[in-house]
Amino acid sequence: MSKRVILSNLLILASVVLLVVIYFAPIWWVSLTAPNYPKESFPDGVRIHFHMNGVFNGCKKVAKKEIEEQEVLDCVHEMDTINHYVGMYPIAAGGVVEKAFSPFLMSLLGVMLLGFACTKPKIRLGIMAVGFLGIAVWMSLYWFGKDGLKYQPAGYIEALVKSMGQEGDQGGGNDQAARAVIERIKSSLGNETVDIEEVKKRVRDKQAKTLLEIASSLAQGDEEIKKEEQRLQSDPKLADIETLRGAFEADQAKKPADRREAWTGSGRQVLRWHYAKSLGRYFNNPAEIEPMARKMSLAADIVYWGILAAMVLLLWGARKTGGVIYWLMILVPMALPLFFVVEYSAWLWWYGHRLNSMGAFTVKPFMPTVFGNGKVAQFTTHSYPYWGFGLMLLMSALLAVAALLRRKELKEKGSE
Repeated sequence: MSKRVILSNLLILASVVLLVVIYFAPIWWVSLTAPNYPKESFPDGVRIHFHMNGVFNGCKKVAKKEIEEQEVLDCVHEMDTINHYVGMYPIAAGGVVEKAFSPFLMSLLGVMLLGFACTKPKIRLGIMAVGFLGIAVWMSLYWFGKDGLKYQPAGYIEALVKSMGQEGDQGGGNDQAARAVIERIKSSLGNETVDIEEVKKRVRDKQAKTLLEIASSLAQGDEEIKKEEQRLQSDPKLADIETLRGAFEADQAKKPADRREAWTGSGRQVLRWHYAKSLGRYFNNPAEIEPMARKMSLAADIVYWGILAAMVLLLWGARKTGGVIYWLMILVPMALPLFFVVEYSAWLWWYGHRLNSMGAFTVKPFMPTVFGNGKVAQFTTHSYPYWGFGLMLLMSALLAVAALLRRKELKEKGSE
């Protein structure tokens, strides 16, 4: 390989590493400031951070003599509370499909870059085929598989739990997850109560042959409960999944028996349920929410099949060096900052133009601030890129240089 090709490939490999970091990095931040949120208590206002896989708390614990905070304020929840007064849907209602498929899309970009870096078509096809097959299996297990949610990174699942808010039994946390599992085990063992009269009744009703048999099942249940508690305490991701399952089953219990749905934990099931739950968190109007949830579920299905179709198209275009599809393998990842800004702007428009009539105050549809400072009622809004977006721009610059080097190399070879 020429020095030009080696340098180009090094830049591409550095960009693949940046892709991984970008996925976990905060890309953009937004904050609200107002007189009722003084700087002493809210130095950055009510601040949230947008990641590729969710929206996370941007508020920090205030450490001052006159202020003693035991727990950091959940500013995602705080901003949702502020916004709902004017009819805005919760933050979790935006970018639902994009967040769910972000690990697969980012992996797709990574495989595209590795394919572009390879100068030999046969080896390129092999690398891309193996990479795309891995993504397709992973994505399918998540989207359709039983307990598919476990195939998502922990951050995405955490964001789903946090977005449900902190009110009562809908809050997240390992303790709640443990309780949900314990109740399920007790129910399956018939261990809702450990009452001696109930035990004797079961013997009389021939639900168990002997008292020893029931005592044995209760002891077994205690051991299973202890194991589940230990497992959940050691794995926050599993605890968050159990929290979602508990909330899902609580919602199903409120429905008529013929409309209840059993928990499968597939990405498809969780996305539709959680989206409807997010929409109805402040504005519980099923007639309006259910059609929106169906449309979002359909959009997610289209994205799933679209990703698979894109893989097939890219494999077809990878058969030779050169051509439109070959260059798309580097141009698409290079345009990631542009895609993010367009997507972010589109969802801000949706928030400001899909105001629910159940809001406490009536305001005209508006476009929230994409970049810079804005004003809504007594609140000043601040919206700026964060360091993850800087990494995106750096990656684009590296890929631009790599593309120019590769183009020059191909032109020289063509002239020869």
